[in-house]
Amino acid sequence: MRNIIDSIKYIGVNDNDIDLFEGQYIVPNGMTYNSYIILGEKIALMDTVDKSKTNEWISNLEELLDGREPDYLVVSHLEPDHAGSIAEVLNKYKNMKIVLNPIAQRMYSQFFNIDVSDRTELVKDGDILDLGEYKLTFLTASMVHWPEVMFSYEEKTKTLFSADGFGKFGACNIEDELVYNFTGFNQINWAEKWDDEARRYYINICGKYGAQVQAVLKKISKLNLDIKSICPLHGPILTGDLSHYLGLYDKWSKYEPEENGTLIVYGSIHGNTMQVANKLYEAIKLQGSKVEIMDIARCDIPEAIAKAYKYGKLVIASVTYNMSIFPNMYLFVNLLKEKNYQNRKVGIIENGSWAPNTENVIKNILENQKDIEFLKPTISIKSKISEENEKEIVDLAKELVK
Repeated sequence: MRNIIDSIKYIGVNDNDIDLFEGQYIVPNGMTYNSYIILGEKIALMDTVDKSKTNEWISNLEELLDGREPDYLVVSHLEPDHAGSIAEVLNKYKNMKIVLNPIAQRMYSQFFNIDVSDRTELVKDGDILDLGEYKLTFLTASMVHWPEVMFSYEEKTKTLFSADGFGKFGACNIEDELVYNFTGFNQINWAEKWDDEARRYYINICGKYGAQVQAVLKKISKLNLDIKSICPLHGPILTGDLSHYLGLYDKWSKYEPEENGTLIVYGSIHGNTMQVANKLYEAIKLQGSKVEIMDIARCDIPEAIAKAYKYGKLVIASVTYNMSIFPNMYLFVNLLKEKNYQNRKVGIIENGSWAPNTENVIKNILENQKDIEFLKPTISIKSKISEENEKEIVDLAKELVK
């Protein structure tokens, strides 16, 4: 348990047993399930945790309450990793009210059999929950990334409870890592530790909903909220200079590149496509431009998706396979489309011993995405690299470093 500010306490738990978050995202460093409590004249419990950690969470809660009972349970998000302990805590504290917005109220019965019709405090956008010294203002955040999601702003402490927004993969196993106080790269490089896993989390889970994230950011700006701390439902609490985190969320949700660099992703069977991809990598690197390369058969595909969003340019190098493309590459490109990939330059390298078809497949998937520019030349290999391909690699590298 950790004091955040004044009487806002952290009572979340780590999950170091989980290997795949949502059954698909590799989490070698585990996850946090964050929960908070506001100890005012009235006590508000901010979300619960995954059912697998209910006992540990209840123990944290009981220790902190020290015999008192919470007045409210605020439900920011009904996804089971945050709402999994609702039934237990409602049964334990019979007089506690549950705070829901209308969409969450409609969805509640899909998850729980406990009737809360006489215990529900229904709130909408802009409503205030008065806890005495502390006051929570609710901001609906529909489709970030579920329809019932809402943020809450506590005005005295200037704390934003951001549901899944501003979360990241990874448990906070070291006490000092629970709170990221970003005061600049020259002093504490917290942001660098946050960016990569927060990007992988955001792009893969919320990336499709950029317009909805923009709507929430604009709502926060319009209300002129003075935010000093951000408390997400995963990862560390963010404090200090928040412009770095808010700036990245603005970029990500506008589908703007973070860096003017290139990601090369290749799928190779016998090594020839890999050879061409590596030659292009070296050609770009020689010109002093930022470039990364990933083998789609061996890398974490969600990480490749996140890196594709980081940079302004992407090169897809793939063999033709069953008149389509390398299976993992097919998944990668379709996931890009699903996550609303846009506003990027894309180069293509295709390989086929008798009927190269990579270019056609990739363009059919991505050509209707907003503001995608396909670079020339498309490099077409017949089994292995030729002298003509060597020249094309140089030409493509020049296009990518412009």
